[in-house]
Formats: sequence, C-alpha cells, structure tokens
Amino acid sequence: MASPDRLSVVLRAMADTRSDGPVSLVDRVCLAAVELLSLQGAGVSLIVEGQLRGTAGVSEAGITAIQELQFTLGEGPCVEAWASAQPVLEPDLDDRGATRWPAFARAALEAGVRAMFAFPLRIGAIRIGVLVLYRDRPGALDGEDLAFGLLLADVATQVILGLQAGAPAERLHDLLAREPAHWAEIHQATGMVALQLGVPLDEAFVRLRAYAFASDRPLREVAREVVARRLRLEEAR
Repeated sequence: MASPDRLSVVLRAMADTRSDGPVSLVDRVCLAAVELLSLQGAGVSLIVEGQLRGTAGVSEAGITAIQELQFTLGEGPCVEAWASAQPVLEPDLDDRGATRWPAFARAALEAGVRAMFAFPLRIGAIRIGVLVLYRDRPGALDGEDLAFGLLLADVATQVILGLQAGAPAERLHDLLAREPAHWAEIHQATGMVALQLGVPLDEAFVRLRAYAFASDRPLREVAREVVARRLRLEEAR
C-alpha cells in the first residue's frame, strides 16, 4: 500500500506543475516524476497486445520519439517491462544496456539518455501500458526513488482508468484513442505489406520494422514510402 505521505507529495507535485502549454492529467504525472526524481524526462505509453497504441503523456515533446523508437526497434526497457509485467531498471545504458538492447541503447545514448526505468501499468493481470523514466546520467534509483516510481505508475494507471470511465461505452476516451498522426500511415502500410506478402498483420509489421532497421531509416519514413507505392517489400528483399 502506498504511503499517504508519498501520495500527498505526488498529488501536490501534479497540482503545482508548470508548462508553456496545456497539459493533460497524464502529462502532469510525467511532469511530477521529473520534478520529484530529478529526471531528464518521463513518458506514459499505452500498449495493447504488445503494440504501441499511443503516447498518453510526456513531460516534454522530445520524449515521444524515444518512447516510439522502442516499438520501432522491438526492444528496450519499455518493451521488456510490458512483456514481463515487471519493472525494468537500467542504471547505465552504456554498460549492460548495450548488450540487452543494442540498437535502442545506441540511439538512446545518442539522444543523451544514460539511464532508464520502466514500470508496467497494470490492474491485476491486465496490462495497459508503461511509465518510463529517463535520466541523462548513469545511476540506479535509490530505495525512496524506486518507491516513488512504483507509486507514480499506480497514479498513472488510476488516471487512465478514470479518464476511460468517463468515455462512452465501447469507445476509448479521446485522450487514450489519440495516436501520433504518423501511426495512421504505419497501420496503413502494415495492411498493404500484409496484402503484398500474403502474411498476417503481425508478421507484416515485423517485416516493415525489420526493413526500416536494416536500411537505417525511421519506421514512419518507410511506411510513407509503402503507402505512396514507391516501395514494395518483396522487391526490396
């Protein structure tokens, strides 16, 4: 059970957050995490059956790209935390991270990220996403910071559930249904690749992602080429 004192601190930090633009409640959880734990950034990803469905909240816009990159590459703390339903704590991406997630660790280090801590958002056995905390310096979370990380994940989960409770039946709340615009292109490209290769959608997405990685190009760029019919994966193999 969460300490009432810690919960009060988190709620106060959420209420006191300042931003240049409008922020959602999920953004406030991320902003509170950055303030309380001296982070570079924080983000909340919504995940359904292992697939990213959107970034529900971030402390700042640049974090979205790092969140998405893990699903583009199919590796990283966020992916592992969701799959294992357990926190994944990596104090130094330049050390073990380079062997656990070689492609992602290299890209994250280039973006200035040195440590990452991912906490699954779950209600019992049901997983709905991941809260990821980013630091620009190596180092493990101490006991108090870890307790706050777990509590922030619980708060993020309750905020998302609260938002969804206010949505019409059989429909996601607008915040939760929102995806970055380029994900529509990725979904469309996945369908086209599935038809081209005669494979299921999940395999088509893996092929699309593998091609992007092998050619060292962003997934969104490859998807755009497929949708524009300038690229057919079976011709590119």
